Amino acid sequence: MRWRTARRSANVDDRRGLSVGAKRGLQLGGGAAIVAIIIGLLTGTDISSLLQGVGGGVGGPATGEGQAPGTPRPDDELAEFVSVVLADTEDTWQPLFAEMGRRYEPPILVLFSDAVDSACGFTSSAVGPFYCSGDNKVYIDLSFYQDLHTRFGAPGDFAQAYVIAHEVGHHVQNQLGILGEVNSLRARSSQAEANALAIRLELQADCLAGVWGHHADRHRNLLEQGDVEEGLGAASAVGDDRIQRQAHGQITPETWTHGSSEQRVRWFTRGFESGRFDQCDTFHTNSL
Repeated sequence: MRWRTARRSANVDDRRGLSVGAKRGLQLGGGAAIVAIIIGLLTGTDISSLLQGVGGGVGGPATGEGQAPGTPRPDDELAEFVSVVLADTEDTWQPLFAEMGRRYEPPILVLFSDAVDSACGFTSSAVGPFYCSGDNKVYIDLSFYQDLHTRFGAPGDFAQAYVIAHEVGHHVQNQLGILGEVNSLRARSSQAEANALAIRLELQADCLAGVWGHHADRHRNLLEQGDVEEGLGAASAVGDDRIQRQAHGQITPETWTHGSSEQRVRWFTRGFESGRFDQCDTFHTNSL
């Protein structure tokens, strides 16, 4: 990606190295712990509904000398990179929202290490990158990118950018009221129905990540040769089927919450090729 001379976002809150409360662990019961771990492996969801009422609740404020929003550590290349990606999502979604007669309010991107307090609760980095609709923030421990490379086999800067763009996709869903409506439906549904709705939500976020990639490429020439393949590789790497096969040697589609590798690649590609939000309606199609 041609990112080094691109605009940085002012909406980055660097909390790495801060002590969060007394480093309380997230006190999850067995079933909830499994859900959280799976979400961490799959990446990318709004965890609000999963963390509500779990464990000891939200702790006190972080302690230590933090940095003001928009000021990643000097000479921190990866933090600079995600700041550029966030800025470019802002440059994509602000005009697209304007075309819909809406105003886009960008999220804050929180960088943390080990654990973090959010409006969704006290969360370990084991959960992976996540979006919290309670405070309109995207959270990421940058060490996840090492796992993306070594554990999931998805190297490259555009693969890393895909993770941010997917989480911002959840913010777009939240801004449009989609996220709240779907979470409300899931709360009133059976487990199977809730999982099916979650898959459609996640595949839409993949498509929205593709929409961002389209505009980053066509309007700002941010992409280089091989970048699209990196993004497709990342989408494929975090498919439910691939992760289940890697972790357990078998696939159980009834437990999926994010979609298969093929589905994730298909919807990312659809967004990337069209660059249009209206091509990302995963809720009114029989073919995912």
